[in-house]
Amino acid sequence: MDNTKIIYKPKRKKISPKNFLYSLVIGLILTIFVFVTIYPILNTLAVSFNEGIDALRGGIYLWPRKWTLVNYKTVLKKESIMTGLTVSVLRTVVGTVLQLSTTALISFIIGRKKFLFAKHISLLYVLTMYVNGGLIPVFLLNKSLGFTNSFWVYIIPGMVGAFNMLVIRTYMNGLPDSLEESAQIDGAGYLKIFVKIYVPLCKPVFATVALFIAVGQWNSWFDTMLYNRMADNLTVLQYELMKLLSSVSQLSGDANQSAQAASAGGTVQVTTTSVRAAATILTCLPIVALYPFLQRYFVTGLTIGGVKE
Repeated sequence: MDNTKIIYKPKRKKISPKNFLYSLVIGLILTIFVFVTIYPILNTLAVSFNEGIDALRGGIYLWPRKWTLVNYKTVLKKESIMTGLTVSVLRTVVGTVLQLSTTALISFIIGRKKFLFAKHISLLYVLTMYVNGGLIPVFLLNKSLGFTNSFWVYIIPGMVGAFNMLVIRTYMNGLPDSLEESAQIDGAGYLKIFVKIYVPLCKPVFATVALFIAVGQWNSWFDTMLYNRMADNLTVLQYELMKLLSSVSQLSGDANQSAQAASAGGTVQVTTTSVRAAATILTCLPIVALYPFLQRYFVTGLTIGGVKE
């Protein structure tokens, strides 16, 4: 018996000059696009590690001219920064878990074909995307509900997002109905169908929506200024960084005043620009670190959940 294995070598596909030129142009455009996107981040990182007064001279692009950690020490030495960091992490984790859970459950309920008022409730949610009560009525409502000086003002008012609900519902509608029907034949109820079938199959869209919610929670600071301004133990990182930038701006003045102070032997070591760069890097770092873990779900969840056939 002949045991000789036949190895098939794939034929190399020839690329025509037209396709080669087309790929070259596309690659060049994408390279420029990536550079334009990444350059502001790298420039901010370089300025954050550069001496503040020296940064006022300009000419810093991708690498610091005079290395220093003073900018980061200025940001981190405030005691309220650690409190704000703790509250920001807590509201991001709790808010993301609760908002994703409630939004997914409501999306599942509204997506059932046997649910009588599904279209009407969906329409009400869509209307909230275009019409809202306004800042003052919302503030008075939250105040009457006792949400001032409370951690739950970060969580409960935004428990269900209309846009996220529509994305998840559209994704769920794309799943085969036979899965639900077969589970019902086996005696499963709607809650069991949701937990055992839809939750595992909806991981991509859940990861996408979770990233949306987490970024929104992490970057929020306006609600802190409105409702928890007087509660130091409920402050968030973004609000403290905003106050820090304001205080640094008052201390160092504008760029010309800082430069004059430095030339006169003043003690100004940081500037608004350098501290702002350090604060920006510290603010973006947790979300940037989180994104690679959700990236494989992100594109799938966004494209499938965002298209309605």
